[in-house]
Amino acid sequence: MNTNNDTFFSDPTNARTETRDLLAEALSQLLIWMADAPTLEDRGLRVTVCLYCVRPDLINGATMEQIGDQSGRTKQHVYNLARSFRLTTGFRS
Repeated sequence: MNTNNDTFFSDPTNARTETRDLLAEALSQLLIWMADAPTLEDRGLRVTVCLYCVRPDLINGATMEQIGDQSGRTKQHVYNLARSFRLTTGFRS
């Protein structure tokens, strides 16, 4: 007699629903990281760093130094944001 009440073995998974849930979680983490800055300018810098890590072509391949110069921050500050982004999201570029 099987008395295992674990739904893992009995409920079929819907791949579309599971994918949507995973995507929603990933996007939530991304948006939280971008919004977790004290000023609007800092949020914009975080969005730029996100693009630097994920789609550098969308920012014309700008370097960390160029991003820092345009935002009034050092290259090291931009590097630390990119590192934070990668640690928070698990994204590897």
